[in-house]
Amino acid sequence: MDEGPPNVVIILADDQGWGDLSHSGNSNLSTPHIDRLAGEGVSFDRFFVQPVCSPTRGEMLTGRYHLRGGIRGTSSGEERLDLDETTFVTLFQQGGYATGAFGKWHNGMQHPYHPNSRGFDTFYGFCSGHWGDYFSPPLEEDGIPVKGEGYLPDDLTNRAMDFIDAHRDEPFLVYLSLNTPHSPMQVPDPWWEKFENKPLDSLVVGEDPDFTRAALAMCENIDWNVGRLLDKLEGLGLTENTLVVYFTDNGPNSVRWNGGMKGRKGSTDEGGVRSPFFMRWKGRVPEGKVIPQIAGAIDLFPTLVDLAGLTHSAGKPLDGKSLRPLIMEENPLWPDRVIFSHWNGNSSLRTQRYRLDRDGNLYDMESDPGQRRPVQDLFPEVAENLREAKEDWEAVMAAELAKDPEARPFTLGAADAPLTQLPARDGMAHGSIQRSNRFPNDSFFTHWVSVEDSMTWEVDVLNAGNYQVEVYYTCPPQDVGSEFRFRAGESHLDRRVAEAHDPPLKGMENDRIERMESYVKDFQPMMLGSIALNQGVQTFSLKALRIPGTQVMDVQKLIVKPVGTSE
Repeated sequence: MDEGPPNVVIILADDQGWGDLSHSGNSNLSTPHIDRLAGEGVSFDRFFVQPVCSPTRGEMLTGRYHLRGGIRGTSSGEERLDLDETTFVTLFQQGGYATGAFGKWHNGMQHPYHPNSRGFDTFYGFCSGHWGDYFSPPLEEDGIPVKGEGYLPDDLTNRAMDFIDAHRDEPFLVYLSLNTPHSPMQVPDPWWEKFENKPLDSLVVGEDPDFTRAALAMCENIDWNVGRLLDKLEGLGLTENTLVVYFTDNGPNSVRWNGGMKGRKGSTDEGGVRSPFFMRWKGRVPEGKVIPQIAGAIDLFPTLVDLAGLTHSAGKPLDGKSLRPLIMEENPLWPDRVIFSHWNGNSSLRTQRYRLDRDGNLYDMESDPGQRRPVQDLFPEVAENLREAKEDWEAVMAAELAKDPEARPFTLGAADAPLTQLPARDGMAHGSIQRSNRFPNDSFFTHWVSVEDSMTWEVDVLNAGNYQVEVYYTCPPQDVGSEFRFRAGESHLDRRVAEAHDPPLKGMENDRIERMESYVKDFQPMMLGSIALNQGVQTFSLKALRIPGTQVMDVQKLIVKPVGTSE
């Protein structure tokens, strides 16, 4: 057996609950390949993430609670991980690993928040919190816009396998961050046809069976892709020297079977934060071992660094701890600990036996895993001690947040950035302008009907120089001719909408369930010209000068790149 440093493959599903696996006891679907990871490795019975996407991802990357890293939301810049945080990926990169991320990032788009600036040699996917089309959608590759190929989870897995193939003779780290079963609920016909009319067992009060069917179809597609990746490792003879990790980023994104636990995505109760967690390293990690001790996303950083034989000297203390003793030892010394959950101003905590919820109710999770019978009256001292612990933690987190300025401008012109994207998600609408949807992540600006209207982006230009500016737009033929101004600080460019581009909204043709998020369109670029940008914080804006029709145009994003570079 090769005793060198292990390759590492991390597979993270998006909005898949603990109960969305046959391994968990769900009889409505079959996930044999993911289940196989548990059978051939270790599984943590109580593994906890955060209630929503970007906080979990930030904690995985840093080993620290997400609020310490400035992550306080999921869009409009609040999902960004502070630049003074060290990711474990950087340590692997410095340790000689080839590093690649494929899929959803959700911890910052603009360099140096971009994955290529946080330790990944290669990135293929999207940086937003959710995407509007899963069939050959617009993506990016190392910061350059590209078009995907086929169904997105399949495409991402293909790219991850290609990366493994290319780096099979050197240590590699692969982060396969799949976008499903996050809505919109899109899945190819073969997967949907199996579930479209399938009777479901164990329906839960408030459940939408059709949504559940779509989610489970997407989960079976995930399982198929996991199987393909495991087969790739086997075919290359890499199984015994590759550590494979599988988990999810929060609870299920709808009311559906989840083992009777209270809460779903967005909740700090058990069902909102419990994730499956499997780790396989054949010949090195025990097979079929179930670990009862609580653990969480904060533990990934120290555990992976420890198992790979790397060192961590970033200076900032970690909240997580290496799980190596639990994984490798029969009866390790492992004191009880507290793991905190937080979202939207609500906090809860978990010890090995108890959960203290956001309202201060205490539950004995061993006798009452569904959180149905508060026991603070039976154990008043335990309840009081845990309430104090929660209050102390919340005070520390409030102090952490107070260190940061209220707003962080979006960065532009970093030395390692081929270009900078400024999507509508990261801008502000003024006047009559509206977002295409109340969820910003994949929205665009529309209803630009007045010369009083504007859209703005607060930008920190890191390097002064000349930059080309493009706007991605649509405009129907009858509205061609509007004149508008792009302003950056004291400089500006004037342009006229000279060419119609009016593609239809799309997405609904592939949706199995009506979506909540924005539908999308194929936007095209319009070159605005070259402009000199000074270093420092300034406001970028688009404002109409003349509107001969009923509107100016719809705007998806700006792209700004140094003069002299090419895509």
